[in-house]
Amino acid sequence: QVQLVESGGSVVQTGGSIRLSCAAPGLAFGAYALGWFRQSPGDERRFVAAISQRGGERTLYTESVRGRFTISRDNAKNTVYLQMNDLKPDDTGTYYCTADQSYGIVIGGTRCDYWGQGTQVTVSS
Repeated sequence: QVQLVESGGSVVQTGGSIRLSCAAPGLAFGAYALGWFRQSPGDERRFVAAISQRGGERTLYTESVRGRFTISRDNAKNTVYLQMNDLKPDDTGTYYCTADQSYGIVIGGTRCDYWGQGTQVTVSS
């Protein structure tokens, strides 16, 4: 059974940095596009970033994180990362990773094959 396991969430001050990881043992990793979503209290889960299959030549970011966050993948480790720099209080939330064989479906976020359980990021002002 495939599981996605996020880690790296923590409490940081405004301007700080965090790197989230999502491991996917048992997944045919290279064949899957991967993404990160965020759910803030009282809000729905929203798209943050996505990376395409295999070499990850395509990436996409929501506007609010562009230039601050970087998504990357290590196919040898079956792991996707989200490097988060210059963090702001609005970045606070539970971060989920997701995987699907379609890059477009990952971006849409509603029909993905797999989701992790989430990791909490809190940015204090």
